[in-house]
Amino acid sequence: MKSITKLLATSCLATMLAGTAHAQVVPVEALPDTNTQSTDDEDDAIVVTGTRIVRPNNKSAAPIATVTSAEIQAQGATTIEEVLNRLPQVAPNAEQNFAESNGRQRIKLRSLGFERTLTLVDGLRLGIQNGLDVGIIPATLVERIDVLSGGASSVYGSDAVSGVVNFILKKNFDGVELNGNYSFYNHQNRENAVTEAARRSFFQTPTGLTNDGGRMDVTLTAGKSMLDGRVNLTGFFSYRQSDLLPQGSRSWSACEVTQPTKDAALTCTRSQYTQVGTIIPGSGANAGRVLVNNPNGSGNLIPWGSVAGAAANPFDEFAAQREFNRINAGGFLNIDLSEAAEIYSTFLAYRDRSQNPTPLRIYPSGIYGATPYQVNCNNPYLSASQGQTLCGTAAGTNTLVPFNLLYRFDGLPPAYNRFENLGYRVTGGIRGKVLKAWNYDISGVYSANRGSLTYPAFPDETRLRQSLIVDSVGGVPTCRTGGSGCVPFNPFQPYNNNAAFADYVYQNVDGSEISKPSMWQVLGTVSGDLGEYGIKSPLADQGIAIAAGVEFRAERFISTADALFRQTNGGTDARFTQNVWEGNVEAQLPIVEDQSWTQLLQLNLGYRRSKYNRLDGAFDTWKVEGMWAPIDDVTFRGSINKAQAAPSLIQAVQASNINYVTVGSRNDPCATAPDPQNPGRFLAPTASIEACRATGLPDNLYGSQTLNCPDALCTIRNGGFELTPETAYTKTFGVVLRPRFLPGLTVSIDRFLIDLDDSISYFSAGDFVNGCVQTQNPYFCRGIVRNPGSFTLFSPAASNPATGFIIQGTSNGYKSDSHGWDFQSQYALNLNTAGRLDMSFNGTLMTSVGGQESPTVDPRQCVGYYGPFCGEGFPKWVHTLRTTWSTQDNVVNVSLNWRHQGPMTITFNAAADTGIPYGATDRRSTYNGIEAYDYFDLATTFNVAKRFTLRLAVNNLFDRDPPLIPNSRSELGLLRNNTVFRYDLLGRQIVAGATVRF
Repeated sequence: MKSITKLLATSCLATMLAGTAHAQVVPVEALPDTNTQSTDDEDDAIVVTGTRIVRPNNKSAAPIATVTSAEIQAQGATTIEEVLNRLPQVAPNAEQNFAESNGRQRIKLRSLGFERTLTLVDGLRLGIQNGLDVGIIPATLVERIDVLSGGASSVYGSDAVSGVVNFILKKNFDGVELNGNYSFYNHQNRENAVTEAARRSFFQTPTGLTNDGGRMDVTLTAGKSMLDGRVNLTGFFSYRQSDLLPQGSRSWSACEVTQPTKDAALTCTRSQYTQVGTIIPGSGANAGRVLVNNPNGSGNLIPWGSVAGAAANPFDEFAAQREFNRINAGGFLNIDLSEAAEIYSTFLAYRDRSQNPTPLRIYPSGIYGATPYQVNCNNPYLSASQGQTLCGTAAGTNTLVPFNLLYRFDGLPPAYNRFENLGYRVTGGIRGKVLKAWNYDISGVYSANRGSLTYPAFPDETRLRQSLIVDSVGGVPTCRTGGSGCVPFNPFQPYNNNAAFADYVYQNVDGSEISKPSMWQVLGTVSGDLGEYGIKSPLADQGIAIAAGVEFRAERFISTADALFRQTNGGTDARFTQNVWEGNVEAQLPIVEDQSWTQLLQLNLGYRRSKYNRLDGAFDTWKVEGMWAPIDDVTFRGSINKAQAAPSLIQAVQASNINYVTVGSRNDPCATAPDPQNPGRFLAPTASIEACRATGLPDNLYGSQTLNCPDALCTIRNGGFELTPETAYTKTFGVVLRPRFLPGLTVSIDRFLIDLDDSISYFSAGDFVNGCVQTQNPYFCRGIVRNPGSFTLFSPAASNPATGFIIQGTSNGYKSDSHGWDFQSQYALNLNTAGRLDMSFNGTLMTSVGGQESPTVDPRQCVGYYGPFCGEGFPKWVHTLRTTWSTQDNVVNVSLNWRHQGPMTITFNAAADTGIPYGATDRRSTYNGIEAYDYFDLATTFNVAKRFTLRLAVNNLFDRDPPLIPNSRSELGLLRNNTVFRYDLLGRQIVAGATVRF
C-alpha cells in the first residue's frame, strides 16, 4: 500500500500543477507528503471521479472541473458556498446569508436544483440528499474539489443527475498546522437611483466609505504518523464567525425599490408597521383609513406615509450577511496493515448558529382572527383630536370602538429568527489489494443532522387586548382588566418604546421548528484487472477492468415543533423513512492502445439497479462512455447516461408537509393597491379582468379594495403535492487537446445535454400568480385559492385554512433541460530564473435552460433571462481566468483572477420564440436588463522558510456594485433585496491570512 500512496501523491500533485482538468484524480486514500516521489507505477492504481474501477493511468471520459486548496486560500473563502459560486458550472447560492433560509449550504449544478447534485466526501455520500449542510466541511481542510458535470447515477446512485461534487480532504498530517484568515468589506456607498427613491420616502441612506462585515476563521490541525508510517491519526478544530451586515448598510439596498407601474419612477416599499404607530379606525367616518400618529408629537392622526417618519422601511434590518458562528471538529485514522488490508475512518462534526434580527412589532388583529382590537373612547392616552378621529361623537365616553394597530419598536432590542444546525458524520471501512488483480473496498457511513429554527417572540393576544383598554384611576392609567400585573400601553404616542410593556406582552418565543435528517449507508465494491488473466484486446496493453458493487441506504427525516410553534403556525409532526437497495457493475474495455494509427480507443459501460421501498418496482440507470485518441495530442470523449431519480426525502417532505406563511408574499393582483407615492390614492389592479375571472373572482369585485391583504402580504400555503420519479438523460461529448509543440498547454471543449421528463421542481407562489395572470391557463390558476364569500387571499396561518392563499412548493413538472458547452484550458510556462506562469481558464456557454410545466403550456427558454418564469436566471456566457506568477523558489506568488458574467434580459422583454408568456404591452423600457459584469481579484502569497505562509487578497478589486433589479421580491419572486446572488453583493473584500507549521 505504500507504493500506491506514493503514486497517488505524485499523480495528484502533477495533476494540480499541470491543471489537467480532463483527468483529475481522486485518491483512494489520504494524500501524504507531496514531496514523495515514485517510479514504480506498474502495480499501482488511482481512481477517477465518476468510476469505481481502480487501475493505473485511469482517465475520465466526462468533463471534470477542479478547485484546488491553493485557489481556496487565494480567495480567502469562509464558506464552501463562496468557493463553488465562482464556478461557471454552479448556479450561485448564498444560503448562509439568505435572510429567509435555514442557513444550510447546498450546491446546485447546471441550474437544475439542489436535489439533482450528489455531494460526496472522499467518494462517499455526505448524507441524506441535501439534508446535511456542506458547512460541515471546513474550507481549510479541503485538498481539492472535483466537479463532474452530467449524469453519474450508474456509479453513485439516482441522485447524481446533473453531476457530482466530490470533496477530497487533507489527511495524514504529521505535525501541527495553524491556519487563520480575517476579512472585511471596504465599500464606497455611492449615490444611485435607490438613494433617490429612499429620500423621497423619507428614509435614511448610507453614504461614503465604510469598513464592515468582518469575518474570521481559525483552524488547528495536528497529526502523528507511527509504526514506520503505517498508522496515522489526524485531528482538527475550526472556529468561524461573521459580523452582522444589514441590507440597509448598502446604498443600493437602502430600501427595497419597486416600479408601481411599468417604467414608473422607482419607489421604496414602505411598511404600515411604523415607529410612530399606525392606527386604522374600524368604524365611523374614518373607517378603513390608514393613519399614523403625527411624528412631531402634536397628538393628531395624519395619513400614513405623508411626512418623514410616517412610514417604515420593512427590510432595512434584514441581513445581507448573517451574524453567525460555526465550530467544526473531526479526525482521520488510517492503519496500513498490509497491501491487502488498510483500515480507515473519518469523523466530522459541526455546530452552526446564525440569526437574523427583526424589530419587535404589534401585528394587526387579523393575525389572531376576525375580532378587531378595541379602545375605550375615554382612554387617558387619547388626545381630543385622536378621540374625535376614532370615536366621532362618542369621544370622551366609555364606549368601546374597533380599530386596528400596527406598531414597530425600533428603540427596543430586536427580536431574532435564530437558526442552529449541528450534526456529525462517521465513516469507516477496510480496503486493499488481493490476488494481484483485485481491489476491494467495504465502507459504511452514518450521518445525522439537527436543524432548528426558533422564531421571535409573538405578542400574547389576551395581554395585548387588555393593555389597550385603559382607564384613569386616581390619575394613573390602569388596565381595565388583567389585574395589577397588566401594563397599559399608549399606542397613540409616537416612538413609544415602553420596555415594561414589551416584557409583559412578549412572554415567549414563537416556538421552534426542528428537522432531523439522518442516513445509514453500507457500500461494498470490488474491482479487478482481467488483464492479469490475459483477458484483453490484442491491440491493447491493458486488459479489461471491471467493478461491481452493492449498496444499502436507510434514510430518515423527522420534522417536529414545540407547542408554541404549533399554536401559532399550526401543522403536525412528521416522520419519513426510506430504504434503498442498489447494485451496480462497470466495465472498462481498452480496445486499442499505443498503435501507430491510434494511441487509445476505449469503451466504458455501467449499469445500476435501484429499489426504493417507497416506490413500486425497481428502476435502472446506465452509462456508455468512450474515448479515442488518434494521436497523443488529441483525445475525443463522450458519454450517455440515463437516470431515473426518485423523489428525495427532503422533496417528499416539502411536497406533502403543509404550512402557511406570508414571508416573501405579495398582494392580490386583482386588488387596487395603495399608491406608495400618493397615500390615499390607489393603483389599478396589475391583472386583467380576464385573468382575475380565471382565479374565480366575480367581475363585480375586480379592483375592490376589500381584496387587499394586510400589509400587502397574502397568505402562502407551502406543500400539498404528490410526487413521482423523474427520468433524466444526460449526454456529454468533447475533445481534449495537448499540443506537443506547446508543452504545458491543455485545452478541453465539451458539450453537455441534460434532459428531464417529469422533472421535480420548486414552484414559487410567483410562478403560479404570474403564470395565471399572463396565460389564464388552469395549470397556473389552480395556485390561487380564494376564500368563499369574501374572495380574499388571506387566512390566519394558525387556523390551517382550506382556502384563502396562494400555493407554492415542490411538484412534478413536465419537462426541463440544461444544455451548453464547457471550455477549459491550463497553461504552465517555465520562465527559468524569472519564475513560472500558470494560467487556468474555465468557461461555460449555455445554449438552453428550458422548461415546460405541462403539455398545454408552451416550452420556455431562459438562457440569458431573469425574472418571472426564469428565476434568477443563467447568463449565456460565464468564465473565470486565473493567472499566477511564482518566483523560481516559489517564495512569492501573485495571482490575478478575472470573473465574467454575461448580460441578461428581464423576462418581460423576452423574444416571442422563447415561450416566456409576456407580450408587447409588458415590455420594459427601464431596468430591463443586466449588463455584462467583470470582477477582478488580486491575491499574493509569501512562503517564508517553509514553515510560514502569509496571504493577502482583494476580491472585487474595483468595488463594483451588483445590478439593480426593482421589484425583485414583490413581482419577480426572487426573494432578494434589489438584486440576485450571482453578483458580489457587499463590495470590495480585503482578506489577510497566515499558515504556521510546527
